[in-house]
Amino acid sequence: MSEIIVGLDIGTTKIACFVGRKNEHGKIEILSMGKTESHGVLRGMVSNIEKTVQSIKEAVRQAQENVDGDLTIGVVNVGIAGQHIKSLQHRGIYTRNSNQEEISQADIDALIDDMYKLVMEPGEEIIHVLPQEYIVDGEKGIVDPIGMSGVRLEANFHIITGRIAAAKNIQKCIIKADLEVEETILEPLASATAVLSDEEKEAGVVLVDIGGGTTDIAIFHEGIIRHTAVIPFGGNVITDDIKEGCTILQRQAEALKVKFGSALSSESQENEVVCIPGLRGREPKEISIKALSGIIQARMEEIIEHVYYEIKNSGYEKRLIGGIVVTGGGAELNNINQLFEFVTGMNSRIGYPNEHLGTPETEEALTSPMYATGVGLVLKGFESNARKNRSAAAIKSHSERTKGSFFDKLLEKGKSWFEEEV
Repeated sequence: MSEIIVGLDIGTTKIACFVGRKNEHGKIEILSMGKTESHGVLRGMVSNIEKTVQSIKEAVRQAQENVDGDLTIGVVNVGIAGQHIKSLQHRGIYTRNSNQEEISQADIDALIDDMYKLVMEPGEEIIHVLPQEYIVDGEKGIVDPIGMSGVRLEANFHIITGRIAAAKNIQKCIIKADLEVEETILEPLASATAVLSDEEKEAGVVLVDIGGGTTDIAIFHEGIIRHTAVIPFGGNVITDDIKEGCTILQRQAEALKVKFGSALSSESQENEVVCIPGLRGREPKEISIKALSGIIQARMEEIIEHVYYEIKNSGYEKRLIGGIVVTGGGAELNNINQLFEFVTGMNSRIGYPNEHLGTPETEEALTSPMYATGVGLVLKGFESNARKNRSAAAIKSHSERTKGSFFDKLLEKGKSWFEEEV
């Protein structure tokens, strides 16, 4: 079997495990998926270790069973999110020994590694270091400096940080589930990889991933990530509002939201009602679909206002030609993109996680926006492996060149010594 990558999405409402590989055409296929309810995660952060571990084990077991042939999952790429996620801008500088040799991947890796050594606030650590542009000997606006000559290599970085405790709790859950963490990946970055095209990133686009506990935002412009944010509201808050507003059970509120919910109350008819069974022989409760949609719209408008604030705060509001792409479980609400357009004035579409995939047997099961993060974790895993292979090849090539030049000099000295003796 070809190289296998596993993505593990530890969400507030679900924990999902995705197994992917590359086919003969170089496209990535999702071979199988396992999904179970999440009972130990609150707003994107682990709140109960044991419950989370049990859910992880169940999701992994399902994913293994759904693969044709024998597969044992041991290493996973896991997502991280939560209100503790922050971002900052920083410039790094790396001085090379010589300008005779071309800038290599090893030089870029050294510059990025230096960024991970930045001193953070107590209790925080760096999750991602994302280059935005490179500067070689004062020349700005360089996207890829490999192959250029220069001594002073600089770069502007978008650095994403998070709480050490939150990351450690995720790692602890993975270890207790008899797995290893290959890489911890910010969830909106994974979702963006799954649902955004390169053209959209170049034009300028906002990714909005509405999950159960959080709403994640990632803003791209000229192909580079410019801004990230996490809003501590998601689909579960809407469910709670329905539960309180209609005085029904949590599970009934969730079912109402999924089956009959709409983000625009104006699209619902006045005379449409749904009947909810009463408790232990009590009379059934009739709920107006228009009233239900009104509750949903009020909370969704609040979430969108938070999103719009982040867009304006990023400074890229007027340069986002690609508009807004909405994904995650919350994107399944009827008329959600119309509400985004109404509140923000920006064009909007729903993001489905099949932008970069081949045609897997599980394609129908993956068309839901709620799987964007899980599919994206697999895609990011393949990207990371390709980057590591390039770095290893660059180091090997540099070592061979250095070795060759050393022996060449030694041979030249021996030759000159021999000629002098003769």
